[in-house]
Amino acid sequence: MPERSGPGFRRRVGPPSRRARVALLTLGVLAVLFLLFVMFAGFWTDWLWFKSVHYSSVFTTQLWTKIGLFAVFGLLMAVTVGFNVWLAHRLRPPLSAMSVEQQSLDRYRAGLAPFKRWALIGISLVIGLVAGAAASGQWRTWLMWTNSTSFGEKDAQFGMDVSFYAFDLPFYEFVLGFAFSAVIVSLLTSALVHYLYGGLRLQGPGRRASAGAQGHLAVLLGVFVLLKAVAYWLDRYALAVKTGSYKGVSGWTGLRYVDANAFLPAKTILFFVAIICAVLFFLTPIRRTWAPALIGLGLMVLSAVLIGGLYPAIVQQFQVKPNEQAKETPYIQKNIDATRQAYGIADAQTTPYSPQGSTGGDALKPDAQTIADVRLLDPNIVSQTFQSLEQQRNYYAFPSTLDVDRYRTDTGKQDTVVGLRELDLNGVQRNWINDHFKYTHGYGAAVAKGNQVDDKGGPVFTESGLPATGSLGDYQQRIYYGEKTTTYSIVGGSNKEIDYTDTKTGQNVEYTYTGAGGVSLDNPITRAAYAVRFTEPQILYAGAITDGAKVLYNRTPKERVEKVAPWLSIDADPYPVVQDGRVVWVVDGYTTSDGFPFSSKTTLGAATKDSLTNQRGELLTVANQVNYIRNSVKATVDAYTGEVKLYQWDEKDPVLKTWMKAFPGTVEPKADIPQSLLPHLRYPQDMFKVQRDLLGQYHVTDANSFFNGSDIWQVPVDPTSDTKQVQPPYYVTVRMPDAAGASFSLTSSFVPNGRPNLAAFMAVNADPGDDYGKIRVLKMTGESGAPGPGLVQSKFNSRQEVASQIYALKTGGDTELEYGNLLTLPMGGGLLNVEPVYVRGRGAKYPTLQKVLAVYGDDNVAFEDTLEKALNKLFAGQAPPATPVAPSNPGNGTAPGTPTAPGTPTAPATPTPTAPTTPAPGGTISPELQKALSDAGKAYNDSQTAFKNGDWVAYGNAQKALGEALKAAEAARGGSPAPAPTGTPTAGATGATGAGSPSPQP
Repeated sequence: MPERSGPGFRRRVGPPSRRARVALLTLGVLAVLFLLFVMFAGFWTDWLWFKSVHYSSVFTTQLWTKIGLFAVFGLLMAVTVGFNVWLAHRLRPPLSAMSVEQQSLDRYRAGLAPFKRWALIGISLVIGLVAGAAASGQWRTWLMWTNSTSFGEKDAQFGMDVSFYAFDLPFYEFVLGFAFSAVIVSLLTSALVHYLYGGLRLQGPGRRASAGAQGHLAVLLGVFVLLKAVAYWLDRYALAVKTGSYKGVSGWTGLRYVDANAFLPAKTILFFVAIICAVLFFLTPIRRTWAPALIGLGLMVLSAVLIGGLYPAIVQQFQVKPNEQAKETPYIQKNIDATRQAYGIADAQTTPYSPQGSTGGDALKPDAQTIADVRLLDPNIVSQTFQSLEQQRNYYAFPSTLDVDRYRTDTGKQDTVVGLRELDLNGVQRNWINDHFKYTHGYGAAVAKGNQVDDKGGPVFTESGLPATGSLGDYQQRIYYGEKTTTYSIVGGSNKEIDYTDTKTGQNVEYTYTGAGGVSLDNPITRAAYAVRFTEPQILYAGAITDGAKVLYNRTPKERVEKVAPWLSIDADPYPVVQDGRVVWVVDGYTTSDGFPFSSKTTLGAATKDSLTNQRGELLTVANQVNYIRNSVKATVDAYTGEVKLYQWDEKDPVLKTWMKAFPGTVEPKADIPQSLLPHLRYPQDMFKVQRDLLGQYHVTDANSFFNGSDIWQVPVDPTSDTKQVQPPYYVTVRMPDAAGASFSLTSSFVPNGRPNLAAFMAVNADPGDDYGKIRVLKMTGESGAPGPGLVQSKFNSRQEVASQIYALKTGGDTELEYGNLLTLPMGGGLLNVEPVYVRGRGAKYPTLQKVLAVYGDDNVAFEDTLEKALNKLFAGQAPPATPVAPSNPGNGTAPGTPTAPGTPTAPATPTPTAPTTPAPGGTISPELQKALSDAGKAYNDSQTAFKNGDWVAYGNAQKALGEALKAAEAARGGSPAPAPTGTPTAGATGATGAGSPSPQP
């Protein structure tokens, strides 16, 4: 029979078949199981990762703390709300007492009746889950409160230990907020139940609330008002960490006159008013009237307006404004003292400085080391040079900003520019096997002298080539963990990874990872979990994953330290160190707080932003506002194994001690820092930038001067950058005027607010030792007229002789000029500004240093081929020798026998001086020649010693003796050129220093 259809025909639809129901049920169960496995995968892989780095206690501590807070506060909220809903239902009036309005709700009551118990449980659980989830996010607050450590310092207003504000008050405020939420939710749900079941009505004559509803709601309101009383009492202490804006400080913190003399008494009065009002609410069920309680509530509100709002405004207008300076000075002083203490700048040493416009040789002698170590290599520019000369393979790359470190040589410590050859997958054919199995690591370091270039303007490498060879000796060169390594890799087992391609044979040099890092993939469940985590199903069945395979992930030093120490703020610039045969990343960690009373707050992201921010990477905790910071932890991440070590650096920091109690055994004592690593530790940049940001105003220690606001400093805009951001700090070796010798330091300059001249020069000793972290500030006297960085750059660009040479360098637009870091250095009673100038020719892959700009004083400018020539022009030939230019080497620094990729440029190497072995005519060395060479060697060693000691009289005598010895040697050889003694500069090395200048070699 044909199927009937058409208008008016209705097909009868029955229940789904058994097969359909089974299919739907199966799909539902599978979906639930999949969601559960996704949740399990996240938990399981996190646990395995923490276990692999031996910080499982961090994972379990966080987990159990979150679970505990979730359970306790979720249960408290559920029980509180559930009890009040149950009580409201229990106190319902009989049906006969209901009004017409309430009887109209019968259908709702009837519909709810079969499910009342489940509704009660469901509502309570949902509210409890929400509250528990919110409470679990307060795990840091809980751990700080339960493990709090005394600061040993009391606030200036209440005499409470700072730990109360840093650790206790935040927890009390959290508990108070939770209690408010519980009461408000209970009040709303109870009122709804009372209305639904006749306890409350909105219309009609007579009582609007039954006796039961009235008593219940009155008690809840009384509890609410009682909590408000507690809030008023805590608000008194919160005034010490209250943030506002004052005297140009947007994060001004602490009490001012109106707070101490109006708000503080007002909060105390309101506390007692609220107590009385709460008592009136508690008496409401007994007195059976709302009137006293409502009158009390009205009076409390009126008091809050009059006492808490109007009275402080009157005090501000009629007491403070007429004599603001006298009233506010004591509170400004409290803010100054607390801020300087909280940011570690209280001991900053400020010295008046009147820089001289010219100087002589005697005044320059103490600064010989500063001159010798002027850093000509700008690590932000020469990254391109490293990339071109030392990339070696397309799948390697250097970071856009290199790092500055110190390595010991035969003549002492040498400032060096360091870069690791990290993995760059953009240089390979992208597929899953290449990305995650074959190209898994970088290889080796490239290191160049910071104060020297070769005669072509390129870096003088002390470590170069692939594999790298040079001054660093033998070390594990494979870089599995680095700043550019952001994807996961699967290594080990039978997997053969690519180290590099041997250009002689054309074959890949392969390697199988044997390190302890990574998570084993031998377990099928683990493989499935990682397949879900990385959304890559091939992990489940890939034949490339064999027994012994491991997965490496979370591979940047910053994220590894952040995961094992989630209570730290991490510096944006980790740097590599080669020590004890391994490459490790050094990561600086900061403990912070926003609860230091009277200390002004700063936003870390804004304070640490400069012209290099985009090159260096992420900002330091962008949005966080803090008013206390310490560089309390030095962390290391092994570039091969990924092992993370946390070392206590600030042994007095109470915040660190608190976290060490919360996570016992995770931070090792300072004494355990390897001795080979200690010389490479340095003062961190982000800490320095936060401190200099605060010193812009808080260098003023007198409250009256601070009030006048006439001496505000700013960090100058970087004149060598187009970003319009402030100048970054620079690592240099410099001698401050009051110091005995030069030290590795982090430096910056200040200009007055709105003016371009120099206001101050700031340096912090960055070398571990007795003076580590000592801040020295040279404050320019009013009559000095020293130019700031912007004016210095203007002087460079406006000089006719400089402008003409710059035009010649550009040769009609065929080349581009790049200005390097503008260094300001106190020297000889004045200020020397030095700026390397790099030139990039048309089609060139990288710039070369071709000129050096220098200015001393207000109008003494030099633009020369070398630093030595520039200094000789500035100081009329009386400057101590600068580091000479090294001759370029045809081998470009590549180790003998090292394969290089076809067409890949290689780096110049430092020439190694050789001993005099050339015989005299006849094949033997005559006694006269032997004596002359011995005298020359002794004279050279004497000159080197004198150079390092800054003894220029002895240096001149030694140089004279060296010249005479060389002449005697030449005569003894019958007029042939005499061989140079070991270390004597060759002709190619004297271009910067003049004949006979010493050339200290590492």
